[in-house]
Amino acid sequence: MEYYTLLFFGCIVGMQHALEADHLAAVAALSNGRTSRRALVLRGSFWGLGHTVTLLTICGVLLFLGESISSRAAAMLEFAVGMMIVYLGTNVLYKLWRRRAHFHFHRHGHGLHHLHIHTHADDTDAHSDSAHAHEHRDLGLGRSLVVGMMHGAAGSAALLVLAAAADSFAQSAAYVLAFGAGSIVGMAALSFVASYPLRLMEQYAVWLNRFTFACIGCAAVIIGVNLMGGSWSVL
Repeated sequence: MEYYTLLFFGCIVGMQHALEADHLAAVAALSNGRTSRRALVLRGSFWGLGHTVTLLTICGVLLFLGESISSRAAAMLEFAVGMMIVYLGTNVLYKLWRRRAHFHFHRHGHGLHHLHIHTHADDTDAHSDSAHAHEHRDLGLGRSLVVGMMHGAAGSAALLVLAAAADSFAQSAAYVLAFGAGSIVGMAALSFVASYPLRLMEQYAVWLNRFTFACIGCAAVIIGVNLMGGSWSVL
């Protein structure tokens, strides 16, 4: 296979890989919070970055040593990812139940008016006495990076098989890097597209927001349990 064709193929496969159900479930569960277009795209990009860093590290070392990942080790990593996705989905459902989010218009200090979803779970005063003050700080990028790294570790076994087909270590490493770049682009693009319905959802109704994220939480739990069940037989 021609070198540049190999890189292009790796990038396309990486984009497709980013759209697998367990990846989508995890990133969607991470979206329960800041749903601005910038926040969603950054979270998707950081997921892809973490995914790429782990893939490049694990696959690079194993390719250089001429080793591979055993089926048992791969199953253990998949099982760990399943547990992580179940946790993320359960966390979404818990937040919906505990915080009982709602919407209101408010003005920031610089004069910007916008509709914002928020909770008063930690307030001690009555809702009518709340100043409704909040800061836009945490984008959840650290969590997205860690989740992406976990997914990268679990996917390294399958990627090794494809990368080993290259003619040299340099080509194999370049394929893994192209694959990772494709996963970054794929998840960032999907997050950008997903930002439109999420923003519309935030603008129109509390119940729609709760229903959507409840579905995301339930889907994440189901996908995580299925992933754990599929890996259990190999452990």
